[in-house]
Amino acid sequence: MTNRIGMNLLLWGTDIDASLFPVLEQIKAAGYDGVEVPIFDTNPSHWEPWRKKLDELELDRVAVTINGPDHHQISADPAMRYKTLERNKQALECAQVLGSSLLTGPYHSALGVFTGSKSSDEENKWAVENLFALAEHAKSLNITLGLEYLNRFESYLVSCTGELIALVDRINHPNCKLMFDSFHANIEETKLGDAIRKMGNRLVHVQLSENTRGTLGSGHVDFKDILTALEDINYQGMISIEAFSSKLSAANIWRNMFESEMQLVNDSIQYLKSI
Repeated sequence: MTNRIGMNLLLWGTDIDASLFPVLEQIKAAGYDGVEVPIFDTNPSHWEPWRKKLDELELDRVAVTINGPDHHQISADPAMRYKTLERNKQALECAQVLGSSLLTGPYHSALGVFTGSKSSDEENKWAVENLFALAEHAKSLNITLGLEYLNRFESYLVSCTGELIALVDRINHPNCKLMFDSFHANIEETKLGDAIRKMGNRLVHVQLSENTRGTLGSGHVDFKDILTALEDINYQGMISIEAFSSKLSAANIWRNMFESEMQLVNDSIQYLKSI
C-alpha cells in the first residue's frame, strides 16, 4: 500500500484549536502522513497558524466539515438554504487557507435532521442547485468537493453509494466528487468492495472506521476487501482513519472502545500496514 495515511482529529473532540498542536506532533511521530482537519470555525484567519504548523511537520491535510440543524441545505426555508450555502462557501475559504485541495463531508444536508419521509423531488432539486453553486465556488479556489453519505440513522438525503452517485450525477460538476466512509458503508452496503468499485475514478477521499468507531482491526469491518477494491480502481488519495470517543457528543458514543487516543492512533496504523 502506497497511499498516504491520515488521522481524523475528531477523535479529540470538536475544539479544533492550537491546543492540538502537540497531538499533531504525536501523529507525525506515529508514522502518519497527514490529518483530517474539521472546519467548524469559519473564520479563515483561524487556520493560518494551522497551515504553518502542518507545513512545519510536513503533514498533508484534508479539510472536512459538517452541517448541524442551523445549516440545512435542503430546508424548505429559502433563507436557511442561502445561509447554509454562504456558510459552506466560508468553509471552502478556510480549506484554502489551510492548504487543502479537498473539502469532504456530509454537508449536502444537516446531520440528524429528518422529516419522517425519504427525500422529496423538491429537496433533491434544492440540493443540486446549492451544491452546484458550492462546486462553482470550489472551482474558483482550486478545491474539489468530496461528498459523503451517512447511514439512515443520521441523514436522509443520501444514505448509500447508489444514492450518492445519483446526486453527484445530477449536480454534474467537475469539482463535485465522492468520498467513502466504511462506518456508514458497513451499515448500508451489501459488499463494501463493490461500493468502492462503483465509485471508481470519482472517489477522492477514503475514511476507514471500525464498526465500533474504535481501533482498526478490533471489530468486524472487512478492511482487506476495502483495500483490494481501492487497488482495483487505482485509488491514489489519502486513506484516513476515523475514530470517535465520548468527546464527540454528536456521535452518541457513551463508552470509549480503546485505552487512549494514542493507543488507537498507534495500533490502527500498525494494523493497516500489516494488511
